[in-house]
Amino acid sequence: MPLRDVLKIPARQVTDEAVYRQRREFLRGFAMAPALALSGCAEAEPPAPPRTVVTPAQARSGFRTSEELTKLADITSYNNFYEFGTGKADPSNAAKTLKTRPWSVSVGGECAKPGRIALDDLLKGLTPEERIYRLRCVEGWSMVIPWLGVPLAEVLKKFQPTSKARYVAFTTLADPAQMPGIRYRSINWPYREGLRIDEAMHPLTLLATGLYGKPLPQQNGAPLRLVVPWKYGFKSIKSIVAINFVEKMPETAWHDL
Repeated sequence: MPLRDVLKIPARQVTDEAVYRQRREFLRGFAMAPALALSGCAEAEPPAPPRTVVTPAQARSGFRTSEELTKLADITSYNNFYEFGTGKADPSNAAKTLKTRPWSVSVGGECAKPGRIALDDLLKGLTPEERIYRLRCVEGWSMVIPWLGVPLAEVLKKFQPTSKARYVAFTTLADPAQMPGIRYRSINWPYREGLRIDEAMHPLTLLATGLYGKPLPQQNGAPLRLVVPWKYGFKSIKSIVAINFVEKMPETAWHDL
């Protein structure tokens, strides 16, 4: 299913979290049997009722874990998204004002094909994948999250970065009309982060558009966020509006403090 279609899925067509988790446990039990082939797992899963369950994005076995998934309610209610406030519950309460459609991303810097591109076009031709990663916060807490997205490398290649592109800089939306936290100068807005080009091109680095088979909630960085599983969560920048290929290490929001 094209990712732009996943983003438009109506709520009534999204698999309930409980069903999602039961299905994963069902498949996990079969996966523990040595003689069971992958095709057998697929055949063993009950068929989905038409127009009530969305077929999950392809899941690569190398990006899965046997760890228990964090509940959706916890993932969506305990967040750091300072544009909506500094409390953990602030984003889930205040992010409802964030408009994620239409959305576009400005891409520039050391690349052959810079420009502003609509979200659907940015993801065009790429197959969404499920990646189960543990998101670790520098504060000491973590969550195991089933992300939906595409490899960041596949998106960046579309813009043909040059040999001078040693880093990739990312910028979050900064709109005081939608983001009440921006009224307070706790950070030098907009929020900015960066990766080395090899980190950005690493196969584990994900450009996420959903979780638990659903489009990203606003408080979790909709409609487009980074997920870098070997780094702390503050590197996984949310609600991305700009990507720039640069030669020197980019300044980030936390470096400015």
